Amino acid sequence: MTAGSVDNRAVGLSSMEAATRLAVDGPNALPAPRRSGAWRLLLAQMTHLFAIMLWLAAVLAFVAGLVPLAGAIVTIVVLNGVFAFAQEYRADRAAERLRDLLPARIRVVRDGEVTSVDSADLVVGDLVLLAAGDKVSADLRLVAVHSLAVDESMLTGESVPVRPGQGTPVFAGTFVVEGEAEAIVSATGASTRLAGIQSLTESAQHPDSPLTIELHRLVRVIAAIAVAVGVSLAVASMLLGLGLTEALLFGVGVMVALVPEGLLPTVTLSLARGAQLMARGNALVRRLDAVETLGATTYVCTDKTGTLTMNQMSVEEIWTPLGTVTMEGSGYNPTGSAQGTPAAVAEVMRAARAAVACVRGHVVRKKGRWVAEGDPMEVALDVLARRLGVRPIAPAGISHRVSFSSETRYSAVLAEGETIVIGAPDALLPYCQLDGGPDAIAAVDELASRGHRVLAVALAPTNLVDDGSLRLAPDGLELLAVFGLEDPPRPDVHAALDACRRAGVRIAMITGDHAATAAVIAREVGLLRPGGLVLTGRDLPADNDRLGRLLDRDEGVVVARVTPADKLRIARALRARGHVVAMTGDGVNDAPALREADVGVAMGASGSDVARAAADLVLLDDHFASIVTAIRLGRATFANVRRFLTYHLTDNVAELAPFAVWALSGGSIPLAIGVLQVLALDIGTDMLPALALGVEPAGKHTLDGPARHRHIVDRELLVRAFGILGPTEALLAMGAFLSVLIGTGWRLGTEPSGAGLAIASGTAFAVIGLAQLANAFACRSERSTVFEIPPTRNRALLVAVVAEVALLVVFLGVPQVADLLGGGWPSYQGWLYAAGAAMVLIAVDTIAKLVRRAARRSAAAARPPA
Repeated sequence: MTAGSVDNRAVGLSSMEAATRLAVDGPNALPAPRRSGAWRLLLAQMTHLFAIMLWLAAVLAFVAGLVPLAGAIVTIVVLNGVFAFAQEYRADRAAERLRDLLPARIRVVRDGEVTSVDSADLVVGDLVLLAAGDKVSADLRLVAVHSLAVDESMLTGESVPVRPGQGTPVFAGTFVVEGEAEAIVSATGASTRLAGIQSLTESAQHPDSPLTIELHRLVRVIAAIAVAVGVSLAVASMLLGLGLTEALLFGVGVMVALVPEGLLPTVTLSLARGAQLMARGNALVRRLDAVETLGATTYVCTDKTGTLTMNQMSVEEIWTPLGTVTMEGSGYNPTGSAQGTPAAVAEVMRAARAAVACVRGHVVRKKGRWVAEGDPMEVALDVLARRLGVRPIAPAGISHRVSFSSETRYSAVLAEGETIVIGAPDALLPYCQLDGGPDAIAAVDELASRGHRVLAVALAPTNLVDDGSLRLAPDGLELLAVFGLEDPPRPDVHAALDACRRAGVRIAMITGDHAATAAVIAREVGLLRPGGLVLTGRDLPADNDRLGRLLDRDEGVVVARVTPADKLRIARALRARGHVVAMTGDGVNDAPALREADVGVAMGASGSDVARAAADLVLLDDHFASIVTAIRLGRATFANVRRFLTYHLTDNVAELAPFAVWALSGGSIPLAIGVLQVLALDIGTDMLPALALGVEPAGKHTLDGPARHRHIVDRELLVRAFGILGPTEALLAMGAFLSVLIGTGWRLGTEPSGAGLAIASGTAFAVIGLAQLANAFACRSERSTVFEIPPTRNRALLVAVVAEVALLVVFLGVPQVADLLGGGWPSYQGWLYAAGAAMVLIAVDTIAKLVRRAARRSAAAARPPA
């Protein structure tokens, strides 16, 4: 919807008018991007490289007259394609639901009151209030501008912010990087300029994440091995007398059977589920591959306000040149009282009236309770003024504004002919007349030393505003008061910080607050310990190497009065020392540091849209404990990916061994299992347990010690799969096969009977099937034995085991299925071999883990004390 002319009255629209326009025009949302239909996604799973190989094999089988084999291959292709499609479809929809959790709130004036609404509820004619860090959610026409700068790079590609004036348009998708403005909505939804650009970008492809690239590389390696083995076995089979068609069919079947086709969608689903669990813990992952990085985090740079504290500020104490006043009151309730001399209280009332002219945050009564609208610090000043009964300066009396910036650390207004300035005391005191000089400085230090956030307010009787900035000079301001605001620590942040330290994660508080205030809070919550470091942004070494060494300590670090440039340098310095850095931020200027960090963490409740757009993780409750929860779930998800990778690769070794033995023996030893049996094992024993391993819950020791792995596939995983579990399973399967086959009268070099070969092959199939079920329990942990993990902790795995046993019975016990696959029902002795194989595999896994545990203890004992 667009508007040629809209009403820009200061009262904004009425709620009734806004509701009417929303019903007519629809929500302010971009048209849903065109996506491939479900049938296209399903078709893609049926026509990728490996599926095409199977289709070719089916055609060859049909041409050769092997109709049952062709039908079986087609069935396998369809089942595998449907399964992979179902996983990717669920993962895609899960990621879409996660994106919908991210709130977008816009400040508007309705019924003459400032309120926040969902961006989807904006309508043409709404009066919108913009501030630094806001995302522009509709096309707007500016009606009042105060030092406004807008980043239009998302639309124009131009990185330099523009400074639009009154009457000019700003467009949806841009960001306010400086200043404030009032604007009227001129277009919403599909009528915005951004909606037109969206149609040009729908075809753009997202680049693969590092995790996806690594997994694709793994699959390519396995595929190369499978192709090499398939070609070799096809050639060998022709040399042993098979015809060209049969040999080709055999080789292609082996190739496809040995490739874990369901691996990538299984990984994607596991990551998506990890992201969903994080969202339940109020941590929204904006990129699935960030789940992996979170688990490897070794250093967290956290903000103070709202993250370690409640972000529910109240003015507790006010210093004035005429005396100190303490305030009494509860929460945001404007009922309260002031304790102090009449002269001091009168001076506080004067200071409060000046202070609220500089801010926009306020309290409103909703559903019988007082709630904050806007910045908590500004809200605290509004509550102070209400408790004192101060009549605020009317909006008409405010003619100019100078917005707060991280460089100046103050904001100002020109109101009733006077310039009122509010900001950090150390930014204002150099320009104030300090008749009692040291008293004001001492008051600031005293308030800060008790953990109060300190804020100064001053004024000049003349206009100091010049083209959106202040002309400040020494002794040009009269200091009215210094406010001491209390923001209590969150009750459970101490336990969260302890969990970080147990996990080997180092922590620094990076804040723009006063150093003394920050240090008190840091000690109170347990971030700063004896030997910890407290410094300001001005104290940071210029050399990044020295900076990294300075901050890299276990006792905790507090860096106060930092600028966005300081945060960027800190992230770079710590990363250069090998740390995986998580950096929190909420301001528009924090975006570069969030992008520089390995994991950028933005505040969802109080952060700017710019910061959220740059972040990998958004804390929906701004709570530090949510970061710890995300790290814990990140480690658990990372471990789950390694679990089912080990499970998949172990099975591949056992499936490949019969073909290798057959080829190396020149055909003297019959094939223990055939191609269709391999495919049945992949469907029957890999899929459900692998999915169950992908949802293994985080253990109680997940955060004990530093992250152990930096890559999904490393030497430890390969040794475990290819050096221990895989060979064990292969030896057990071949041993059982040969034992049963010899029991039927077969001898090396002779042709086995059909019935005897079927029973022996069914035995090998059962051994691999039951051993894989045991392997699923073994893969639940890389260090704890099967007997040390409660079996009921992962109920999904118990269900998978029951289902797999049922499938095993079907594959071996239903004559039509068994004849198709090429195996038979094992004898009593064969089932004993299969059950014994499961126990042997668990025993081998237990011994290997105990040996590694003893070796680690020996190495730790031999290590010299720190």
